[in-house]
Amino acid sequence: MGRSSVLGVLGAVLASLLIAAGARAGVQVPRTIPFAPSANASTKVQQECQVQTQVPAAIQQFGSDVELVDQPSKGGRSLELSIIELHAPGGGPFSGPKWMAVSGKLLDRGKLIGSFRAKRLSTGGMVRGTCATLARCAHAIGQDIATWLNAPTLDAELGDAR
Repeated sequence: MGRSSVLGVLGAVLASLLIAAGARAGVQVPRTIPFAPSANASTKVQQECQVQTQVPAAIQQFGSDVELVDQPSKGGRSLELSIIELHAPGGGPFSGPKWMAVSGKLLDRGKLIGSFRAKRLSTGGMVRGTCATLARCAHAIGQDIATWLNAPTLDAELGDAR
């Protein structure tokens, strides 16, 4: 095979890879996720700790082709998220462990293609304060979800939920 033939084949392979990459839709993730009534998060924690935006930010940080949006469109791939559990009594490291859980559904044009429950627990360690401890949980959950997005399954248990 001549040099020009090899270059032609390599060019065709590269072009098909680029087309395939372009066809793979990114995932739209809401910039802010809601608390489910079951979360029992105090108003103070909801307002001061901002875990509603920390989880999506971590998903984007650790994920590939993740777009944060105000409102996901129905035409592509989107992730529906909800904070379903949040245990964060006041008192920082002196009030014991803190944890949070997030549930999610991955939809492709409205069709369910994956679902999960992600939970993380932290005793705080050297971190001081309730919000700092919850930020560690949110960061870890976001990383768990970003990893799951690479090979989504139904009813997955992520993080400490396993």
